[in-house]
Amino acid sequence: MKITVVCDVLGEENNGATHAGMNFIRSLQEKGHEVTIVCPDEYRKGQENYYVCPARSFGPFNNYVRKVGVTIAKADDKVIEEAIKNADIIHCHLPFTMSNHAIKLAQKYNIPLTASFHMQAENFTCHIKMQKIKPLNTAVYKFIYKHTYRHVDAVHYPTDFIRQTFESRVKKSTNGYVISNGVNANCQKKDVQKPENLKDKFVILSTGRYCTEKAQDVLIKAVAKSKYKNNIHLILAGQGPKAPKYKKLAQKLGVPVQFSLFSRSEIADVINYCDLYVHPARVELEGIACLEAITCGRPTIVSDSKKSATKFFAVDERCIFKNNDATDLARVIDFMYENEALRKEIGDKYYASSEKYNQAKCMDDMEKMLFETIENHKKANTQN
Repeated sequence: MKITVVCDVLGEENNGATHAGMNFIRSLQEKGHEVTIVCPDEYRKGQENYYVCPARSFGPFNNYVRKVGVTIAKADDKVIEEAIKNADIIHCHLPFTMSNHAIKLAQKYNIPLTASFHMQAENFTCHIKMQKIKPLNTAVYKFIYKHTYRHVDAVHYPTDFIRQTFESRVKKSTNGYVISNGVNANCQKKDVQKPENLKDKFVILSTGRYCTEKAQDVLIKAVAKSKYKNNIHLILAGQGPKAPKYKKLAQKLGVPVQFSLFSRSEIADVINYCDLYVHPARVELEGIACLEAITCGRPTIVSDSKKSATKFFAVDERCIFKNNDATDLARVIDFMYENEALRKEIGDKYYASSEKYNQAKCMDDMEKMLFETIENHKKANTQN
């Protein structure tokens, strides 16, 4: 196949959407497909198979967008048309302006279209501190349905949770494929010893961008409330705009926190030697970081947030705490601290549940979606 992947946001692999996009692209390339990528990353100009649109300017908000760590594309129809006109199929990664222009041009050339669903409404509304306003979140979903998802032949949803959320809000059904973004084979269960300085510590790990949706502040507060605070070593793996605020909070509460950005091989080791993994996110479309811990067979705690898919991964109700409630999370942490045998039992249950998140299988399913979409598009044209 000749596939054009349109990425309004790509850049460095410092967020879930970019990780998912690059894994998809690499998988298709490894399978022998010809993949063309459209993105706004200036540094990719001249690289083979990359077509680069300019970055969008947000005027006085440019500094804020830069802190968030993303570059968002401004559509250039000449660039997009050149990238898509010979494609067998076009896949849009996010429901932004460049993808919407690609959709219109694809319709001009009668090229089949698929699109992934990598953005909850709250991922946008949290930046204007209005994530709790349900009508606004619903309006966001209706907007992206109107301009993106109603025009494509198939929609890729990483979880059934986000498919149901989206379709219930827009009151429309879609030709949806529920396929996990998957956990890379580099992240697997193995025996890893704790570093010498952590041998006598109870290590709690949480991985994710430092941002409002991920709720690392709740975890810091929970450790501060724990009966075993003095024997806990908390690792927050990641980076992001909330780093200064969270460092001040940890200092204020007297919680020793290790703020670190790890390589892929390093984080696999940290997952395997931690005693407990906590995913406190308020908003989570899938949560690959959480699935990585599950795949490594680590006892994992998640919030019961109505806006997070990770609660459906829990294998035991004792692994769930009340969303945004540091006191309740401290209760669960203390319970897990006191019950080593239970941690082992729960970790084994998580490991047994992880086969469906194998990335190679998930990418095979994504490829199958593309083949089926092309065939269905041909049939529809024949019938017309």
